[in-house]
Amino acid sequence: MRVISWNIDSLNAALTGASARALLSRKVLDTIAESNPDIIALQETKLPSNGPNKKQLEILKDIYPEYEIVWNCSAEPALKGYAGTMFLYKHGLQPKVSFPKIGAPGTMDYEGRIITLEFNDFYITQVYTPNAGENLSRLSDRQIWDIKYADYLENLDQEKYVIATGDFNVAHREIDLAHPDNNRNTAGFTDEEREGFTNLLARGFTDTFRYIHGDVTGVYSWWSQRARTSKINNSGWRIDYFLVSDRIADKVIRSEIVDSGPRQDHAPILLDIDLELS
Repeated sequence: MRVISWNIDSLNAALTGASARALLSRKVLDTIAESNPDIIALQETKLPSNGPNKKQLEILKDIYPEYEIVWNCSAEPALKGYAGTMFLYKHGLQPKVSFPKIGAPGTMDYEGRIITLEFNDFYITQVYTPNAGENLSRLSDRQIWDIKYADYLENLDQEKYVIATGDFNVAHREIDLAHPDNNRNTAGFTDEEREGFTNLLARGFTDTFRYIHGDVTGVYSWWSQRARTSKINNSGWRIDYFLVSDRIADKVIRSEIVDSGPRQDHAPILLDIDLELS
């Protein structure tokens, strides 16, 4: 089974935009299609509460004609056109789809941040974890989120194997970003967020990239758009993950970053795992 996950940073911009960045985004969408994944997870879709419009669905189905599409969008009382997630899965698959609320603080449960697909033997769930924000204004809420989300995954894991993917908005270890010393109090690399991720793994989950690649350095999934040379200089962060239940870690075949060319921001990530979809 192959799964690809990508924080797309606006589905509409990627599908209908005319900017140079939009063209690069469409190339990434094509690259994903060429990889022929069974399941595609997209984060930060930024769609309205009623989901993609007719034009957006037509373009998606043109790129991915063999897939069903489900989505979870930000809705009141949360901000409109904010966050959001989407799954595409091959025709013939019939997962049970849920849009869980985890008891998160503020409006986080209404921001379309989680979708879960239930199959016979396992769950595939994706997340767009809330950012701690400018000046860490949302850090305390983020800490609560991390606990609630760990509880959620642990409960799933008690029922079936779990594959959890998405933008977790944290570089877990110093080797997961290019400049750890300069980012100690930056959102995504605070002690609190790193501890939250450590706690999540301790609930019975494996970071598949580290499982396959060990302590390799210089491999990242995100490069800031604010610094024009961040990708050229590989000044990046690894904040996108595939986690699996510890007891199926030995079934992981590949876990890697997909080449997204010159496009900055997030790159897709890919997981090949020896599990049967049913």
